Amino acid sequence: MKIYDFVDEGLGHSSYLIDIGDGTIALVDPPRFPTAHEALAAHHGSRIAWTFDTHSHADYVTGSPGLAARLGATFVAPNASRLETPHHRLGDGASIELGGSLHIVALATPGHTPDHHAYLLCHGDDSVGLFSGGSLMVGTVGRTDLCGPELANSLAHDMFRSLRRFDDLPNDLTVYPTHGAGSFCSAPGSSQRTTTLGHERAGNALFAITNEDHFVTQLLAGFGTFPTYFRRLPELNRLGPRHFDTVPRLALLGTDDIDRHLATGGVVADVRPAAAFAAGHIPGSMSNTLRPVFASWLGWLVEPDRPIAFILDESQDRNELVRQCLDVGHEILIGEVSGGLDTWTASGRPVATIPLVGPNAMQGRVVDVRQTNEYATGHVPGATNIELSSITTTTVPAGPLTLMCGHGERAMTAASLLAATGHNDLVVLDGGPDTWSTATGIPLESGQ
Repeated sequence: MKIYDFVDEGLGHSSYLIDIGDGTIALVDPPRFPTAHEALAAHHGSRIAWTFDTHSHADYVTGSPGLAARLGATFVAPNASRLETPHHRLGDGASIELGGSLHIVALATPGHTPDHHAYLLCHGDDSVGLFSGGSLMVGTVGRTDLCGPELANSLAHDMFRSLRRFDDLPNDLTVYPTHGAGSFCSAPGSSQRTTTLGHERAGNALFAITNEDHFVTQLLAGFGTFPTYFRRLPELNRLGPRHFDTVPRLALLGTDDIDRHLATGGVVADVRPAAAFAAGHIPGSMSNTLRPVFASWLGWLVEPDRPIAFILDESQDRNELVRQCLDVGHEILIGEVSGGLDTWTASGRPVATIPLVGPNAMQGRVVDVRQTNEYATGHVPGATNIELSSITTTTVPAGPLTLMCGHGERAMTAASLLAATGHNDLVVLDGGPDTWSTATGIPLESGQ
């Protein structure tokens, strides 16, 4: 028996493949397009027979229903998930025989969500792995406010009691969480992806708390904002997402198509690097560089019912773009401009610019669009913190303004959104706080 992990760095999501050793395979919390998982199974000459979901996911569209439909795998999910897609319901304490003397035991561990299960993988009488989902994570635990602020407190109490279910398991037991670094589903934790119970008992401050009320207070104090699409995906996953056999291709669009698209309220997402967007872009378009975190910001900033057209560079990966969009439930993708921005400019249509500048060319007020916890660790003195997700719903100072983040991508997104609503006299810092501090010799401030 071997266990392989697959990490989506952008979503902070880990999924797992259990090679049972008898020609069959089980997956835990697979993504919507488990292409790498299927390739590994094929390489081993094995069949994906099982796929397990630990809970109703809010951060991505589950791949389990699609695997069940395409490959005939048995989809296993908590009984409390109330799924309407075909699956095998599993209650607390129930066991499933996988083969090769391996079986999985379901442990009802509500907290991160009301329906949450951890899965204990056993070989005979021995525990060999704990798939902890969104309960115990590396250096932290799952957040309990994703189902709504009104449930955060009660689910935090549930989380405390759920974690105690692991107390009798051995220190050397490997823990395989679904959420980790980069995930909005967890309280701040470590960059490591897997751990052991002994390591968490020794170094996880929340896991070590033995007083329930103190645990709840500490947990609830550590939450920041999270993407708005998290409120939508659990129901999409419960009802059953649309199945795709492969990642669809983007259609090719002309400039007249884009004119009509914009006139009817469509979004143009320019996924080129920030420097390319700065040098020239379609007026009113949104900058969101194609990178691992692209999907999180797209899902956060664009409503799911708004059709999206794209501007790409020739070298960018169209398959990766579409996959990320579909991973967060954005499916109204009308296509890309054939020939990219060159086609737009060749037609004589207007092009807008937003300067990308160094520290010595910053102007006016500085607006830092990073998350509040990032801002608190170190920022330019006097900078105003307005998180990117709030940039169009918060009163922003009049220009001139310098927008900044950690590297420049989020700041360019913020500047593009502000420009689309009529703000002008904007520049974006090429870099982040450390870039500014190194250039000026002035130390950063910390705190709120």
